[in-house]
Amino acid sequence: MSEVAIGDKTYWVGVNDRTTDLFEGLWPIEGIGVSYNSYIIKDTKNVLIDLAKAIKTDDFFDQVTNIIDLDKLDYIIINHMEPDHTGVIKTLRMVAKNAEILCTPKAVNMLREFYGISDGIRAVKDGETLSTGNHQLQFYHVPFVHWPETMVTFDATTNVLFSCDAFGGYGAFQGTIFDDECTQLDFYTKESLRYYSNIVAKFSNSVLNAINKLSGLTIKTIAPSHGLLWRKDPGKIVQLYKKWAEYSTSGGEKGVTLLYGSMYGNTETMMNAVAQGISDGGIHPEIYDVARTHVSYMLPSLWKNKGVVIGAPTYEVSLFPYMQAALEKAKLKTVKNKKAIYFGSYGWSKGALKKVNEITEGLKWEILEGLEFPGQVTPELYKQGYEMGKRFARSIE
Repeated sequence: MSEVAIGDKTYWVGVNDRTTDLFEGLWPIEGIGVSYNSYIIKDTKNVLIDLAKAIKTDDFFDQVTNIIDLDKLDYIIINHMEPDHTGVIKTLRMVAKNAEILCTPKAVNMLREFYGISDGIRAVKDGETLSTGNHQLQFYHVPFVHWPETMVTFDATTNVLFSCDAFGGYGAFQGTIFDDECTQLDFYTKESLRYYSNIVAKFSNSVLNAINKLSGLTIKTIAPSHGLLWRKDPGKIVQLYKKWAEYSTSGGEKGVTLLYGSMYGNTETMMNAVAQGISDGGIHPEIYDVARTHVSYMLPSLWKNKGVVIGAPTYEVSLFPYMQAALEKAKLKTVKNKKAIYFGSYGWSKGALKKVNEITEGLKWEILEGLEFPGQVTPELYKQGYEMGKRFARSIE
């Protein structure tokens, strides 16, 4: 995409990435891609805000030089040090030799550790302002959204908030960068929740602190480093992030995520019974086969829904490995305050339910029932599973 004006002498100069399969080497984005959003303020002093991943260096430099020669840059603002936002910095520094890098104090050390850059850097204080001529920039430290060195930059002249990873989402642009011109808002909203649950959710308290800190600003456009720019309704993405962050303590909304895995079909048969009971109890469960679904797609459902159903067999006196991996990732992302039930088949020994309790200990999960059964699902067991699912659905508020 070519550069796009987003305000007075302010331009988007980002790049789309449709070739990376795993964001952060972990999260699938094959087929949808991601954008690396960067911005230029062309003023008496010229400013470049956020950068791009190293594999996009040529494309990124082409974008920037459509607006300004690289050697004419006065400031490079690093809101966040992660390499998808800073990967081009070593090469950029060779060309923009006189540009001063502005970042938080903690980012100063990271620039040296990541890229061997230790000069031409100035740490900015929380609340510090910078005049570029006709624009007044303000810097706000927002630690752990989602690294400790993170800040955001607010242009008080155009009321644009350059929020870096805050308020971002997966998905390369499909012809437009703005919310009001996008015909696929549902897609980008869904991918923002997946991004949040994959990347940011662990730091939900910090997200709420940042939202509160920035609440006094009059924001007309939110310009994150990934995903849509919100100019028609910037409050929408802020309210979504706030709602998602509050799930960390509330446990989520009325809904059920059903995770299951099955070796020979017995646990899957019970899953069908439990799912039927949940549905008849008034909730349509979101069902995921843990052996065939990447955890990236399970995490948004786990984060959002108050109820969790775990259906997996005992495997070597422990939990079916794919289920164990899914629950361990949920634990890593601090998916807390859930109501849950368990069911699963076993051969010569139980053990899966015990492992479920071990993994979820400390996450404040209330495991209401557990049903471990040997071998196949009899008609009586099927009925038990159905009734358990129905009771569970009715317990979710």
